[in-house]
Amino acid sequence: MVVHTIEFIRSGIISGLRGRSIQVTFALGVVLIGFAYLAASFSPRQPQTIALDIGLSAVRFTLVLLALFWVQELFTREIDRKIILHSLALPVSRASFFVGRILAVVVLAAISAVILGLCLMVAVLLANPGYDQEFAVSLGLPFWLALLGIVIDVAVVSSVAAAVAMISTVPVLPLAIGAAFAIGGKALGASVDYLARGADGDAAFVERMGHWVDLVGWLIPDLSRLDWRQWPVYGAEPSIEFLMWAVVMAVSYAAVAIVFGVRALMSREFS
Repeated sequence: MVVHTIEFIRSGIISGLRGRSIQVTFALGVVLIGFAYLAASFSPRQPQTIALDIGLSAVRFTLVLLALFWVQELFTREIDRKIILHSLALPVSRASFFVGRILAVVVLAAISAVILGLCLMVAVLLANPGYDQEFAVSLGLPFWLALLGIVIDVAVVSSVAAAVAMISTVPVLPLAIGAAFAIGGKALGASVDYLARGADGDAAFVERMGHWVDLVGWLIPDLSRLDWRQWPVYGAEPSIEFLMWAVVMAVSYAAVAIVFGVRALMSREFS
């Protein structure tokens, strides 16, 4: 099974790099990082902080789009075009196919994160280099740790989108649900914090919406816990415990989505 999974990873990476939409989306990410550099030019104070903060948001936006397009390319389109029948006709398990393709998406996202991260690093270093900031940004370990958090975030979104692709008969549904999941998971943390602070004293709102937020919290992971930009941008180092539980939450949810996707693929009939 391991050999077959590695082969599906390799073929998935090759297929993912060939898509025209992937290339356009990656170019969009570079442009967004350029906008982060320009935004820093208009900031009278802390230009590198502004560039890094906006740039990390641009990297996350780009990687989510890239991952969803890769899921469309490696799962949805192969099912629509019946290409998947050639893969499943081989003496390999369907679990190898699903896991291999998901890992291919994660590897592609990691490679893209490194390239976009290097572009962002250059943009931050060029953002008003003559200005001596009171609080310097960190482009070492904290910076790469923040990018790792984004990659883990994208891996969770990809797993959910791929699982949806195994049960969906509408090609655009995995893309739409994956995008909604990425937005909802990132906004969940802010909603929980708002209610925890008492919703600006609106007790009735807390009572009315609190249980709904709790319910959503059981269905959607708090992806904002994987946003570790506070360390490279503001120098606020997170605790090891916080990082550990954020990773455990993300990996556990991705594992559940992968198991669901594998079971859906194994029970699906292709004609």
